[in-house]
Amino acid sequence: MSMNTPFQAYENNAVNTASKGQLTLMLYNGCIKFIKQAIKYSEEKNYEEKNKHIQKAQAIIQELMLTLDPQAEISKQLMPLYEYTNYQLQQGNIKNDPESLKEALGFVTEFRDTWKEVMKKAATTSYEQGAQV
Repeated sequence: MSMNTPFQAYENNAVNTASKGQLTLMLYNGCIKFIKQAIKYSEEKNYEEKNKHIQKAQAIIQELMLTLDPQAEISKQLMPLYEYTNYQLQQGNIKNDPESLKEALGFVTEFRDTWKEVMKKAATTSYEQGAQV
């Protein structure tokens, strides 16, 4: 039986109490972390670890794809970008190509940074609307 460390309990609590926006941000951050680790393992020629981390990053991209609202215009723009990112992860894995992984990392970093800005603007708008009441 595995015991939870205080850090694991903190992480579980953070996920369980996060808003949808915060969860999306966590997914992007996790994906970035896994891609960076995959790049490192690819460069070290540790193919087993590289594969594990790419698969984790791909699982996150696939989860992000599943959560898109097919009726929303932004979803129609994001889906091909997610598909391309996933393709780059596949190529990085199949061809042991760190450059493909770095390209995927660039896309996910851009998604994350844009999402942070969206969250900031939403928080500012909510605050301003609350102040007008």
